This record gives sequence, C-alpha cells and structure tokens, in this order.
Amino acid sequence: MESNRNGITKPSKVAIVGGGLVGSLCACFLAKRGLNVELYEYRNDIRKTELVKGRSINLALSNRGRAALRAVGLESHMVREYGIPMAGRMIHKLNGNLQELLYDPRTNKNLYSVGRKYLNEVLLTAAEKYDNVKLFFNHKLINANLQDGKLVFRQMETDQTIELNFDLIIGADGAFSAIRKHMMKMPLFDFSQTYIEHGYMELCIPPDSEGKFQMESNYLHIWPRGEFMMIALPNQDHSWTVTMFMPFAKFAMLDTTEKLMDFFQKNFPDAIPLIGEDRIIKDFFNATALPLVSIKCKPYHVGNRAIIIGDAAHAMVPFYGQGMNAGMEDCLLLDQLLEEYNMNISKVLPEFTRRRHEDAHAICDLAMYNYIEMRDLVNRFTYIIRKKFDDFLFWAFPMYWVPLYNSVSFSTMRYSLCIKNRQWQDKVLKQTSIIVVLFALFFGFLYSILF
Repeated sequence: MESNRNGITKPSKVAIVGGGLVGSLCACFLAKRGLNVELYEYRNDIRKTELVKGRSINLALSNRGRAALRAVGLESHMVREYGIPMAGRMIHKLNGNLQELLYDPRTNKNLYSVGRKYLNEVLLTAAEKYDNVKLFFNHKLINANLQDGKLVFRQMETDQTIELNFDLIIGADGAFSAIRKHMMKMPLFDFSQTYIEHGYMELCIPPDSEGKFQMESNYLHIWPRGEFMMIALPNQDHSWTVTMFMPFAKFAMLDTTEKLMDFFQKNFPDAIPLIGEDRIIKDFFNATALPLVSIKCKPYHVGNRAIIIGDAAHAMVPFYGQGMNAGMEDCLLLDQLLEEYNMNISKVLPEFTRRRHEDAHAICDLAMYNYIEMRDLVNRFTYIIRKKFDDFLFWAFPMYWVPLYNSVSFSTMRYSLCIKNRQWQDKVLKQTSIIVVLFALFFGFLYSILF
C-alpha cells in the first residue's frame, strides 16, 4: 500500500477474484489507472473452451453497459461490429399474430444482443494487453482474511496451495461468491436471497435452409402465456437462443414426448416449425430446468481492503436484462470514485457502498416485477394503453416524462430514481384521472339540470 505526503492511501497490488464479464472489465479500468492487477478465475480460460449449453441466457447490452465499455474503448466494437440491434419486443399471440412494441419510438434507441462467451473473451483479451495485468485460471479460492488482505488459492491442475497478500481485494465472482461468504461471517453484514418458483431452460431456433434468420432479427421475441413464457434473442450465426421460463412444477409435468408436444401445440404452436419437433424433444429432455436467484446484501466493502461488485453484490433475475449492465456500471462507478477521491481507497470503498446499495436493491426489485410484465401484462389492454400514453408524453415532454423502461435501459438515471420517477408518474395520472372524472360528473350534472 502506498501513501503520498498527504496521507492518501493508494493500492499498489490488487486482486480480482472472478474472471467473468465484471471481473475482466474491472481489470481494464484498474490497469488504465496504473495499478498492478492479478485476476484469479476458478474455471479454465473461457477463450480455450467450448460454449456450455443451457447456462448462457443471452445478454442485452443497454446504455449502462455501453457507457462502461466506452470508458475502456470497447463500445464501438461490441455495438457496431458485433451486437445485433433490438428495437423492441415482438409479441407472439396464441393465435399466431404478431404485435410490435418498440422500446423507444421517439428516438429509436436499441438494445444489443451479445453473446456472453464472446464478450467475456473480448474483455479478457483487452485486460491481458496491459503489462500490469496478470491472469490466473484454474485457481480456486479456499480461504481469505479480508481485513488483512490475504487470499489462499488452490491451483487446480497441480493441487498446490498458494497464499498471497494484496492491498485491495475485489470480489467479482458471481452470485455464489466465495468472497461474499467470508464477508457474511463479519458483524453487521446484511444478506438475503430469494429463489423464485420458476426455472429456465434453453432451446434453439436454427437458421433456415439458406443460413438466414427465421424471424425478424431486430427484436426480442416473446411468447407471453400468463404463468409462463418463452423468449428468443438473435445470435450472430443467425440462430436464436430460446429460453423457457415457467414453474418447476410445470417442467416436471412434461415428462413424456406426448405431453411435451401437446404443451407446445397448445401454447407455442408457431414455435414448433421454427425449432423443429425432433429438436424440441431432444433439447428438452437432454436439459434440466435451472433455478433463478435474487440476492441483496450490504455493505459491499470490508474496511479499506475488500469490496464486492456485480452479481457478488446484487444478483438478480434476468427479466430486465440489467444483470450485466448493472455489474458493468459498478466498474464505472468504482473508477469514478477512484478519480474523485484521488485513489484513496479508505474513502472510495465506503462511498461505493453508500452510493450503490439503494440502486442495487431497486434493480433487483424491478427485475422481479418485469417477469410479471413480460409473461402476463404485455397481453393486457390496460398495459398497451399505458405504454402508448407513456410514449406520447415522452414524445411531447421528453425532459419531464421518461417511461420506466426507458429510464432503466436508455439512461444512466440511478435505479432508485427510476422507481421514484415511475411512482410520481403514477400519482400524476391517478390525480389527473380523478379530476377528469369529477369534471365529467359536474358537467353531466349541469347538462341534466339545464336541458
């Protein structure tokens, strides 16, 4: 740990535990600031492994993630050269009709479908280009003393135990974070996790016989069916990653090919020719429905030695598409605080907790809500009317009326303020509705008296 003549404490050796999207991006940010970074990942180097089916849940890159990638010079590649723009939701009705719901009809902003594996590869390669970054794979964290900056790893290939000391430890090791487990042993650490009763399973729509997309490519496709749903995001090879979300009890009921195909015929008939009956049966029975968890905790730091970011700090269900984006925003915020406090981590770490925890809890709640919207509310007439009304007001008064989805996905407004903004809008509409009804009753009464 280095201190200048003003007593400011600057870390000289930093460990990042977790080499996923958030950990590798964080390494890029810290390397740009001249810090010596060592990144430790439990798995093999993802750049040398095959894609693991069934665990990807395609990613929707939005404004917050783009801002973080822009800061390390990677936004242009991921958006312009690689990402597939998605202008809105394409709703598949039970009768086979399609309904387009644009995200932002006023300014035509898009989300971008990106592959998790490819983006991780890009970020690891970018981090590795810095001379002050070292990557270590197949290293499992087996012990830690976060107050003293000590980590103990087992090198999985040699079974060798390695004990190391660091000035700063950053836990970016996902929803089941080993770093967070050590933080949970400390007093005044709040933690909660919620598993929803719904799981997910991935299927695939292949390209057509000419190698082209079988559906309109610039949309997130949704088959909303009330209690459950199916979504599809476009891939760069013109296939679609299809994800089914429904109660585990429902998955368990589909235990024969006859029951499975009867279920698809009743609920997703237009998807059968897209996926193919044989492929539906094969992929479904070769896979297992996987759980979805939401995690909240506080604080995110331990003294001036350790901090958790990304899913380690705030895992969320995937229905707002903000898990990756929120984690990347963590990296950007941490970098901004290092600049603001001149690298003094004794001030940076507690300030990160103070500024971030309310927003992290807010987006976890919003992600839970959006599942209900995607699988059920989008089919309702009241939802369509409210969306069109929001879009109109956004077009007429863009500085004063920003719809909830736009504020979350196409701005950097704090997540907690996105919720407060929506609550204000609901209050305004409710009061306006009451006034309109009262005026209608009043003029109706006058009309009945006068005429």
